[in-house]
This record gives sequence, C-alpha cells and structure tokens, in this order.
Amino acid sequence: MRLILIEDEPDLGVAIKQVLNHQAYIVDWFLDGSQAWSHLEDHWTQYSLAVIDWMLPGLSGIELCKRLRERNSALPVLMLTAKDRMEEKIIGLDSGADDYLIKPFEMPELLARLRALHRRAPHFQPRQLRIGLLSLDYATHAVTRDRSNGEKQSVALTAKEFQLLEYLMQHPNQILTRDQILNQLWELGEEPISNVVAVQVRLLRRKLGDDNINALIENIYGVGYRLNASQ
Repeated sequence: MRLILIEDEPDLGVAIKQVLNHQAYIVDWFLDGSQAWSHLEDHWTQYSLAVIDWMLPGLSGIELCKRLRERNSALPVLMLTAKDRMEEKIIGLDSGADDYLIKPFEMPELLARLRALHRRAPHFQPRQLRIGLLSLDYATHAVTRDRSNGEKQSVALTAKEFQLLEYLMQHPNQILTRDQILNQLWELGEEPISNVVAVQVRLLRRKLGDDNINALIENIYGVGYRLNASQ
C-alpha cells in the first residue's frame, strides 16, 4: 500500500516512515507543503492514504486538505497536530481531514487509525486477499499457499517481497511491466539497481516454491510478469 507522508519535523518523519515501512507501507515523504502539493496535484490517485501535519512550510496541512477536496479527491487524510482545542479540531475536520491525531502520540495508535481510515475508504482493502492457491493477510502479513496434499504452507516474506506479491495478486492474469512495478513498489528518490525487479521476482518465486513447468509468476519475455491465477 502506498502512502504519502507530509511532515516537516525530521526526527518524527524518520520515525513514522520506519514504522510504516516495517508494516510494508511504501512511503513518499515530503517536508514542505508546497513541494508536496506540486506532486500531489497530479499524482494523488497513486496513494491509498495520506498523513499530513497541520503546520508546514509553504502550504499548511489545512490548505492541502482543502485543495484535495476541491478536486473531488477521496484520499483518506489523517492530520497530525499539536493543536488540541475543540475549535481547532473542527477547523481540521472541516478542511477535509478524515481523522485527527494529536502530538505526541504512540505509533500503535497511528497504525490503528490508518487501518480504520482505509477500512472506511470508498474502495477499502479487505482483511485478506486470495487468488488461486495463494492467501495474503493484511493484518498479520501472513502468506500461505495451498499444497496438493491439502495442507497450507506458510511463506515468510520480506517487506518488499510482500509488497511485490500483493501488487501481483491485485492484478491477476495481467502483465505488469518492469516500469510499472518499479513505480509502484519503490519510493520517490530511490534509485534501485537496474535488475532489481528481476531479482525480487526470482527471490519471491523461490520462496513460493514456484517452478518453471507450472509457473505461478510467469516471465513474459521482453514485457514483464504475470501472476497466473489458475495455479
């Protein structure tokens, strides 16, 4: 799941990003409101959630929320702020924020509020994703594959492997190009090595016990990859 974080406190931003990355979120982090809007204006549909601080250089979090709603964006927004007066909470919510978290806060509460926001989103993410013999659980990050003997095999994946499998499972039987996978799974500013997608696919296939005869993840030569939902 891709999330945009707009927070100008470096220490807090680093802490939030680390926690979210550990939970398999892909996080694009901006420290300036104006720079964030220059990106969001044309790319807000890429995100499932937004975490926006109220007080920002450039444009404030209030202004960012207003601009999103003026463009009919339904992007769920969690606003972070030290402002705790009722009048200020009303201003934040009326600007278009969906929830409000007062600083300082504990990271488990941040994660819980994000899960709740996503459940309430127009196209919410179900607790589990199941395609063919594969099952992916968002809450526990557990992945299982049904074996021919009827048993379920648990598959331990890294955060990036989990993100790759999730993306493939969200688009079963569709060919996804290398560039599509790069744009979806790597954060802004990252410069992965040229063969990183092929490497990640190879590692994922090995952990899934995928073979070349009945390929679960098919390599479409010169084009990209496809998850075979019938396997």
